[in-house]
Amino acid sequence: MSDTFSDDIPPRAVSHRQEHNLPGWDSAEKDATRPRWRTLVGRTVYQTPWISVESHETVAPTGKPAHYGFVHFRNRAVGVVPLHDDGTVTMVGQMRFAFDAWSWEIPEGGAHFDEDPMEGARRELREETGLEAATLTEILRYDLSNSVTDETAILYLATGLSEGETDWDDTENLEIARVAFKDVLEAVIKGQIRDSLTVAAVLRVYHMAVTGALEASLAAKIV
Repeated sequence: MSDTFSDDIPPRAVSHRQEHNLPGWDSAEKDATRPRWRTLVGRTVYQTPWISVESHETVAPTGKPAHYGFVHFRNRAVGVVPLHDDGTVTMVGQMRFAFDAWSWEIPEGGAHFDEDPMEGARRELREETGLEAATLTEILRYDLSNSVTDETAILYLATGLSEGETDWDDTENLEIARVAFKDVLEAVIKGQIRDSLTVAAVLRVYHMAVTGALEASLAAKIV
């Protein structure tokens, strides 16, 4: 049977798979021989400017038929750790709809795939906190929930910070707090901060500090 898609559902793009670097114990040659998921028929059942929910009749890598519900994201997630020279971090608090709970997070949002993700991260940092960064460094890429979505994230470390004006949208009722990095790290470890971009970014910055990947004077302030 040939693959069939509605107009707004492309086949799972090979280029999307190729974004992922394999670990040292694996190889591109081995990966090329692996059986993959195949969509026979796919359709969009719901969509917004940010996501579309898709229904796929598939053939699994085992060769067995399977139905797959899938959420496609129209933007890439970006997040920024704004690390000040004194070892504090600017955090953003907001009420999240999905859990009806308050969430303390790094500045974060979405960057359209046509937009340079670093510029998108700068925009989110400026809009949510008013901060401008002299230096923005990519620190991590990862998949947020790869069993049911194709959402990916890029995280950045912002240094050399200067203050400006925020530009919140109509749904944002934010609180801003400047907190010692050590306290943010402790809140992550205790499960008081649960947002995945924040958890990943904070642990990555700590890892940079203890492995010598972070500028020494900053590392001394946060370890």
